[in-house]
Amino acid sequence: MDNLKFIIPGKPEYLTMVRLAISSIAATAGFDLEAVEDMKTSVCEACKNISCHGYKGFSDKYEVECNVAPGYIEIRVKDDCDQHTLAKTCAPCHNCPSEGDLGIYVIESLMSDVEFGRAEDGRKQIKMVKRK
Repeated sequence: MDNLKFIIPGKPEYLTMVRLAISSIAATAGFDLEAVEDMKTSVCEACKNISCHGYKGFSDKYEVECNVAPGYIEIRVKDDCDQHTLAKTCAPCHNCPSEGDLGIYVIESLMSDVEFGRAEDGRKQIKMVKRK
């Protein structure tokens, strides 16, 4: 199993970089275009959920970890900070609970398995698996 892990600043402008990284990892692992798009969308929603929804500010940083194995990819998005201090500049963030619920539905509909919960260190985490 190959393990890739990166830490992202909580700023929304880094979501494009996350989408590109996930796309590259999934394509390298041999997933078809539709599965790659599903993973990109799901991971983007997970990053938004972890770094933004339910907080007054964006997460200062969060972690994305990919475990690539034959036939599947496991992706974890985890809050990796002690504060959510980066200022929100978009009005939709004021409606985080309802917007966050839609993102959860999107993730669950596109991925094979999804778990919402806490990591061993108690931080918020979303674990997603996509099977070929």
